[in-house]
Amino acid sequence: MLYSLAHLEPEKLATIQRLENEIGSPLLAMEGVEADTATLPAENVKKLKDAEEELGVILVAVKPN
Repeated sequence: MLYSLAHLEPEKLATIQRLENEIGSPLLAMEGVEADTATLPAENVKKLKDAEEELGVILVAVKPN
């Protein structure tokens, strides 16, 4: 299972924002995403790592549905 930022209804977002104010720290709401990671050849893994470094993000290769 992978995780991404949660899609929140306005009421849930408001609850989280109140909690942020109470504890004095920003919060990230995450939700699970069903996905199986792909097995890649070494040259493709290098391409992903190079792109991650260039873009400043984490990339995860997943198996197509």
